[in-house]
Amino acid sequence: MNNGIPIPAAQPLARHSLQAQVKWGDHVLTVGGNAPVRVQSMTNTDTVDAIGTAIQIKELALAGSEMVRITVNTPEAAAAVPHIREQLDRMGIHVPLIGDFHFNGHRLLTDYPACAEALSKYRINPGNVGKGDKKDRQFGQMIEAALRWDKPVRIGVNWGSLDQELLVHLMDENSRRTTPWEARQVMYEALISSAISSAARAQEMGMKASQILLSCKVSGVQDLVAVYRELARRCDYPLHLGLTEAGMGTKGTVASTTALSILLQEGIGDTIRVSLTPQPGESRTQEVVIANEILQALGLRVFVPSVTACPGCGRTTSSTFQELAKQIDDFLRAQMPVWRSRYPGVEHLKVAVMGCIVNGPGESKHADIGISLPGTGEAPAAPVFIDGEKKLTLRGDSIATEFQTLVENYIENRFGTAKAIVEAD
Repeated sequence: MNNGIPIPAAQPLARHSLQAQVKWGDHVLTVGGNAPVRVQSMTNTDTVDAIGTAIQIKELALAGSEMVRITVNTPEAAAAVPHIREQLDRMGIHVPLIGDFHFNGHRLLTDYPACAEALSKYRINPGNVGKGDKKDRQFGQMIEAALRWDKPVRIGVNWGSLDQELLVHLMDENSRRTTPWEARQVMYEALISSAISSAARAQEMGMKASQILLSCKVSGVQDLVAVYRELARRCDYPLHLGLTEAGMGTKGTVASTTALSILLQEGIGDTIRVSLTPQPGESRTQEVVIANEILQALGLRVFVPSVTACPGCGRTTSSTFQELAKQIDDFLRAQMPVWRSRYPGVEHLKVAVMGCIVNGPGESKHADIGISLPGTGEAPAAPVFIDGEKKLTLRGDSIATEFQTLVENYIENRFGTAKAIVEAD
């Protein structure tokens, strides 16, 4: 017993980072500080295909991605970037574009000023900007472009393309320690040192600290947690989280969710990406859906109405409740791009689709609108609860269709009124 001492409500720790601004046209997206944790994604189209890339960016943006990164690896890709931006603007897709540069970014940003201007942010990997005396010069050219066009940068270190000169230097230092670190700890230090020293170099060149974001991506959950905890302790730059090469299916989803949730709960992270390998035929937007779900499950953001559904057991008579739950969930997600402006606050809607009398009525009462379908041996009736009270009972073969209509009517009556009040004010 706790002698009457109230148990504190669990909530993520507050973040402590600088606030950056990502701009395009008349639009500004704040990142870091007290801004919401932002969702980012990346295209897998050939950037040279401006129309195809713009279409995929539109899909990602409508799914909830607030920033989209595109590969800029060739002169042709750089030349296509302004056309992609123009196409998005014509479609009314107001999402900032991030240019992903490797190896030749210094040349592309210099030779293609329209590309440098059209992008809202540059991703720079200090592990492959150049070797030897070229490294500082070519990194400097990219920072100069960012300064010229007033663009923030993400200095993104990845353990698959780590600065080998730095790693060798740290390994030599380690060999001289009385008690050497483990090889993995040296790798952690190389990642963090590369990011922070590159950021310091950018600031020496004139960039503001608030224009710099950092990331140190690895592919192991415990490695990511260890690296970001130390990175957050040693700097206050906004941090981008992501488990690189997370994998596909349940493996990639579980690994990303586990790693990002631990860090976000500790107040670490300002933007996230779920680097999920799509299943054959699966939409690229799946990585955005998972990122949204992580933030919503942690209570950090609300993107779509939630649908509570039981897992099913021997008490449930059929797959009707599963089919209805999926139908309602798919319907709500599909409508959100339109509903965001039509029904302010609709993302907070809670729907329950339950399969028997054990938890069905209780869960339905806790939801804004819920239905308890008949289970094994129960009467063929489905009570519907609205705002905690039983309002009616559905029967027959068209329960699913009738309940969806009830959900639509509830949204119109509750959230349509909310919009009218906002417009009146």
